Amino acid sequence: MLGIGKIARKVFGTPNDRKVKATRPLVERINALEPEFQALDDAGLIAKTEEFRKRIDAGESLDALLPEAFANCREAAWRALGLRAFDVQLMGGIFMHQGNISEMKTGEGKTLVATFPAYLNALSGKGVHIVTVNDYLAKRDADWMSKVYGALGLTTGVVYPRQEDAEKKAAYAADITYATNNELGFDYLRDNMKSELSQMYQRGHNFAIVDEVDSILIDEARTPLIISGPAQDRSELYLSIDKVIPLLSDDHFTLDEKTRNVTFTDDGNEFLEEQLHAHGLLEEGQTLYDPESTTVVHHVNQGLRAHKLFQKDKDYIVRDGEVVLIDEFTGRMMAGRRLSEGLHQAIEAKEGCKIQPENVTLAQVTFQNYFRLYDKLSGMTGTASTEAEEFAEIYGLGVVEVPTNRPIARIDEDDKVYRTAREKYDAIVEEIKAAHEKGTPVLVGTTSIEKSEMLSELLTKADLKHNVLNARQHEQEAQIVGDAGKLGAVTIATNMAGRGTDIKLGGNVEFKIMEAIAADPEGDPDEIRKRIEEGHASDEKAVIDAGGLFVLATERHESRRIDNQLRGRSGRQGDPGKSSFFLSLEDDLMRIFGSERLEKVLASLGMKEGEAIIHPWVNKSLERAQAKVEGRNFDIRKQLLKFDDVMNDQRKVIFSQRREIMEAEDVSEITQDMRHQVIDDLVTTYIPPKTYADQWNMRGLYAACIEKLGIDLPVIGWEDEEGVDADVVRERIEEATDKQMADKADAFGPETMRQIEKQILLQTIDGKWREHLLTLEHLRSVVGFRGYAQRDPLNEYKNEAFQLFESMLDGLRVDVTQTLGQIRPRTEEEQQELLRQFAQQQAKSQAAAEAAATKAPAGAARDGAEAAGPVVAASEPLVDGFDETNPDTWGNPGRNDPCPCGSGNKFKHCHGRLA
Repeated sequence: MLGIGKIARKVFGTPNDRKVKATRPLVERINALEPEFQALDDAGLIAKTEEFRKRIDAGESLDALLPEAFANCREAAWRALGLRAFDVQLMGGIFMHQGNISEMKTGEGKTLVATFPAYLNALSGKGVHIVTVNDYLAKRDADWMSKVYGALGLTTGVVYPRQEDAEKKAAYAADITYATNNELGFDYLRDNMKSELSQMYQRGHNFAIVDEVDSILIDEARTPLIISGPAQDRSELYLSIDKVIPLLSDDHFTLDEKTRNVTFTDDGNEFLEEQLHAHGLLEEGQTLYDPESTTVVHHVNQGLRAHKLFQKDKDYIVRDGEVVLIDEFTGRMMAGRRLSEGLHQAIEAKEGCKIQPENVTLAQVTFQNYFRLYDKLSGMTGTASTEAEEFAEIYGLGVVEVPTNRPIARIDEDDKVYRTAREKYDAIVEEIKAAHEKGTPVLVGTTSIEKSEMLSELLTKADLKHNVLNARQHEQEAQIVGDAGKLGAVTIATNMAGRGTDIKLGGNVEFKIMEAIAADPEGDPDEIRKRIEEGHASDEKAVIDAGGLFVLATERHESRRIDNQLRGRSGRQGDPGKSSFFLSLEDDLMRIFGSERLEKVLASLGMKEGEAIIHPWVNKSLERAQAKVEGRNFDIRKQLLKFDDVMNDQRKVIFSQRREIMEAEDVSEITQDMRHQVIDDLVTTYIPPKTYADQWNMRGLYAACIEKLGIDLPVIGWEDEEGVDADVVRERIEEATDKQMADKADAFGPETMRQIEKQILLQTIDGKWREHLLTLEHLRSVVGFRGYAQRDPLNEYKNEAFQLFESMLDGLRVDVTQTLGQIRPRTEEEQQELLRQFAQQQAKSQAAAEAAATKAPAGAARDGAEAAGPVVAASEPLVDGFDETNPDTWGNPGRNDPCPCGSGNKFKHCHGRLA
């Protein structure tokens, strides 16, 4: 009997069906416009773009323009790439424009779909960011789709690591910019560490389309992006601790694989204390519980985690003497990424690699808070519906399943569960052998490099030819994936998320053509293409007759999405295919999260060696285990975000203040407000409210004025004057300091003074913010213990973080006021001393140049001079009547202008240098 919910779905359709149905009138309007846009010439398509822009400027909405813009884009794609978007691709584009995630199966052409909402939203002139999971895909997609955007009169840019400044700035200034999530996040942080607006890369956060949105916004969102600088080198400490760890036995610690944590037992603590004393890491009489031992205990914990929880060839590989992390979701190497809090150094010590110094945080942001900066966010992926709740709660994104262009013909078999890993792998080899003999291409999915290489050995022993795709074969990735659909091909892959290259039955025809042209450079490319395409058609038919691509997974992943991504590699565009999961009770997921009941059931069935249990109930049990893990990971990310939200509010305040300062021509009002606030605090401190004059601490106020304001005022004795109260004292100090700063501005010159104030403000903000981040890190690491006192750690963190932020702002005002109070122009004597040093340097350089010229041939004299040292050439002053000793004769050069003395150096590095 059907439930009420099922009856309602049959009558009204699911919410997803209703969303899909609502887009059909729009798709029909786009189709109806097709003949009109087909009639336009190439220049007409570009003219349409200009027309749309004018209509937007006149107040027309993007939604109103959607049918025409999509029709224009579809025609441009057909002319530039020979691809005509299907109706379901237009639907996917509409959902993304509306700020949703379009869930589209593998092979449905998501890369082309992104061009429609990107084009429509780029018409506003505010820029669109298309986010990919790796640099290869960013460059490939930008290169491929720029042909479409170019045909529409739009510019395309691509951002990648270690890019030239001018090129990166141009990429961000383009209408559509392709970049990875990491590079976008890091550039946002870098921009907010710059001191001039002209140095900033990003021009705002208008609209982002995130490819493989589940991988980027969920899997990678567990850890924040951090820009760090080196701290002091403590290599010896890591090496010494690394000698202690192997001495520990299993009784000395407990391992929690679920939370990836280790804790010492009481026996372990005692043993550890003895060993640390013996190795000189703890002083005599010092225990593990003393405050002085905190650092050592922390690093011992990290050393233990490095040895027991981080496995070589699964979590990292050692390449060229470096420990390189592996992305657990994509199986790729993450060059340049490092674990924090000394954990990476502990792994380097374990592997005998050179230990890089620890880092201190200069700036950080989570992916959640970075992507929430965008006015509108959307995404696309093959697998998002299992995480729909998280997308809605964290990012406000809806998930819509877009129908496939052709019905899915793939057969998904029930999981096969074996008692032991050995039985499982024996069955896998037999299954691959049977498929290979039929000519069926097989894609074998593994969860780690170690397992992919172990399976590769088993296939080699069984004399089965195969390819392996993991972090070690990173460079051949596209080629290996492209060949995976050939007749009888066997490919072992570590995770298939975000590979970006489709597995086409019969092999990738474009790759075959490129190979053939490379092998026969003298041949006619058109003839070669025709021959290869004809041969490919028969190859494709042979693979279809053999049953299509067979996806064989050797393990269930923690996340159902990763399993679905692997499964989705088969059955693209209505192709036939099959998927099957082979599991054992010794698999990590089954061992850590699987139910004990399942093991009891298998034991009671009295299964024979090599037998598997196959039943839909087993699938349900495993899905429940995966849902548990996904829920736990969601909680981790939610908790991380709650704490980061506290810092994010403060980050926004600091970053917006920095931007205001950079945009301002004159910041003297800001510095004056800060100075007056400091004076107010000083007067309140030394002249407390409601006190008599004989209770005032005027000596303390005098000393504070010299120290904090850089001014010597005769405040002692003011208390004896009639009618003088705290307000009068405050006004007198404010007037004196305002006059002092006005005199300094006259002495330096107004332009120079403005630059000085701006740079001091920015440098002080940056220094204070770095200190604040470190303090918050320390607070975050200990605030959890407040839970033992029945206090909510998050509320405690919020309250203390707010107080720390307040005190940071107080400190900022004092530091800026103090620095500005101490700067002064050079005296005449100092100028003379500089001139003397300058003349000495010239004489030395001249002597060195002459000496080099006498030893070398005439033609080599200049090279010899350069080798001997920099020659400071004397030249004519740039300003008539220039006098070294009189700044009034220097004119009014900017800080970055050439110095008026004619030295060729910038003014700020020459006569405009601050004392």
